Amino acid sequence: MNKLTEKVFECVPRSDFTSLEVAALFPGSKDRRSSLVKRAIANGEIIHIRRGLYCLCSKYRKRPVSLYCLAQRIYGPSYISLESALSRHRWIPEAVHTITSVSVNKSREFETPLGVFSYTRVPQKVFYESVERLSDDAGNISLMASPVKSLVDYVYVHKKEWSGIEPAIESLRIDHEEFESATGEQLDALMANYRSRRVRRFIEGMMRDLKL
Repeated sequence: MNKLTEKVFECVPRSDFTSLEVAALFPGSKDRRSSLVKRAIANGEIIHIRRGLYCLCSKYRKRPVSLYCLAQRIYGPSYISLESALSRHRWIPEAVHTITSVSVNKSREFETPLGVFSYTRVPQKVFYESVERLSDDAGNISLMASPVKSLVDYVYVHKKEWSGIEPAIESLRIDHEEFESATGEQLDALMANYRSRRVRRFIEGMMRDLKL
């Protein structure tokens, strides 16, 4: 096992790690650190995700990699939303292979050995409004939009001219019962959070359809 791989395995609780963590583990020569990283990648012991971000290969992982958690480390500030969140909340039946997120920064997409990560900029007054902090069985933490916020982000990103829940039900095959989890308080907060007239019209339609 490469010295770098061994040290990361011993000292870093996650399977992914950054160049800053490598620097803390190996103070001194930057060239030496670079050499250790390149050797570990060449040996297949670590995976290069993006500049400054790496992951141990499956053989040396203490716990599974959470792609939702990794998404926030690849590009941020961001949270899981759109199709990925709707699928995770089981609002839509389709499996989603690209990890879709919303960011405060410009839209980007990263193709990595662990999957494709897509980020779309959605202007908001309070970025983390209706965003939940989730923890999986392995202790990985991720930030994910609530189902309703995921749908509102979807309307903004895909420029849907929806004036109520029926077009969403027909287009995305969402069960009508899923909307029962929405509250007037949550929709009021989302209404105040987005400037888009398209989004506000959709939220108003939801409130009318749900009698909230």
